[in-house]
Amino acid sequence: MDYCELSSIQLDVLQEVGNIGAGNAATALSELLNEKVDMTVPAVNIVPFDDIFSETGVEKVVVSVIVRVLGDIPGNILFTIEKSAALSIISKLLGAQQLEITELGSSAICEIGNIIAGSFMNAIAKLTNLIVKASVPAVAVDMMAAILSTTYIESGQFDEYVLDLETQFLQKNTKMNGHFYYIPMPGSLEKIFNSLGVN
Repeated sequence: MDYCELSSIQLDVLQEVGNIGAGNAATALSELLNEKVDMTVPAVNIVPFDDIFSETGVEKVVVSVIVRVLGDIPGNILFTIEKSAALSIISKLLGAQQLEITELGSSAICEIGNIIAGSFMNAIAKLTNLIVKASVPAVAVDMMAAILSTTYIESGQFDEYVLDLETQFLQKNTKMNGHFYYIPMPGSLEKIFNSLGVN
């Protein structure tokens, strides 16, 4: 399957999955932070893994939550946000300004990433009726390129294409950008499309 030539229907389906996941994540984050949070998915792309390394910003330090996907569509999920955005969220959760990401801060971000990954995976599971499970999440603070390389290499054989859901958080007039990457094992994306009847 050539993911570079997806139909508008296939892209619309992925956008819908993203929107449902973002809506669920926003609700959970609002409860956790005790204030209104909006989360949107303005763009959905399936891109060759190698192309991500040519994007601007791969040398920027980011905070990532890595979750291994188990079940019918195995792969890895990588949720990334800029370090400044992560510190803002941690400060809100801990009730005091944080200048560096401590062990307690990492735990807070891990919980945030777990909520977001779970929201997206639940959206996929409900729409496709596939079994989707998540491993215990892990947090990494490093350059985007280094995190992607490590995730890809350590996890064995993966598809050459990555599902990239660009995300935006809106919180008290503050906009924070992030990315939600699904790095599938070969065949996992086909299973999603087949289950949705848009192969």
